[in-house]
Amino acid sequence: MTRAAPYAGAVERFLAFLRDQRRASPETLRAYASDLAQFGEHLAAERPGGAPPGPRGIDALAVRGFVARLHRSGLGKASIARKLSTVRSFLSFAVREGEIDASPAAAIPTPRLPRRLPRNLTVDEVFALLDGIEAADAAGIRDRAILEFLYATGLRVGELVSLDLEDVDLPGETVRVIGKGSKERMVPFGRKAKSALERWLRAAAPLREAGGDERAVFLNLRGGRLTDRSVRRILDRRILEAAIQAHVSPHALRHSFATHLLGAGADLRAIQELLGHASLSTTQRYTHVSVESLMKVYDAAHPRARRKPRSGAE
Repeated sequence: MTRAAPYAGAVERFLAFLRDQRRASPETLRAYASDLAQFGEHLAAERPGGAPPGPRGIDALAVRGFVARLHRSGLGKASIARKLSTVRSFLSFAVREGEIDASPAAAIPTPRLPRRLPRNLTVDEVFALLDGIEAADAAGIRDRAILEFLYATGLRVGELVSLDLEDVDLPGETVRVIGKGSKERMVPFGRKAKSALERWLRAAAPLREAGGDERAVFLNLRGGRLTDRSVRRILDRRILEAAIQAHVSPHALRHSFATHLLGAGADLRAIQELLGHASLSTTQRYTHVSVESLMKVYDAAHPRARRKPRSGAE
């Protein structure tokens, strides 16, 4: 057994807990593993023997030193906050398992982050993006289907690339989505997304017949299941082609989906269900609706807000 075993073993038990009990996604597990590997490197560098200790050998000074090192490296506050959150979760698990009595990370302050609304696209920008894709080949047909589907359903990119053919009910225009925590939800989509998806499935048939993935909805041009990173590259390229002056992530289509529904008068709790949010406050942060838009919805819908037209004589 190597000297690194106590730390490595503790990390492995924590990741197994996330995978088996919390049903964490592969992307989440990779992020946690990467953060804890970096934390382990820091712990090893601070010890004469060069091996990271198990949870019993970790103190608040070591955690503070890790945060300070991240600051010195020029890492952004959001990334530092995420890595500190990973370390906190890891040490809290050690408390739960009885390895330590209290977490040495509990009192370490999280870097203050500016409260920013997520960037979303306007309706005109979305139409320019989608209608501007020339679907003349397999790549164009696929890209149009991906972006139409993201905007029509509000899916997370990880949910989109995980879709299997059996999850999609084309005649019923609904899709079964397995979200965070393995929670299942049904999400409808419209005729534009349906038409784009049908075209893609026809275009993808030769890829499947040539040995490509037989289950995945969205494939790369070699026939393998598409990845999150590939979807980001696709959106970046299509945003550039549409001459939209914005640097947005695929998540922007999810924000836009929620914002445009709410702006059109949809119920916030219904949007919460569609997005798969556990908390209504999370859904509220996803929406961008101007005060003017809200006032129009309020004036049109609330019985006591409707104003009678003024008569000529009083």
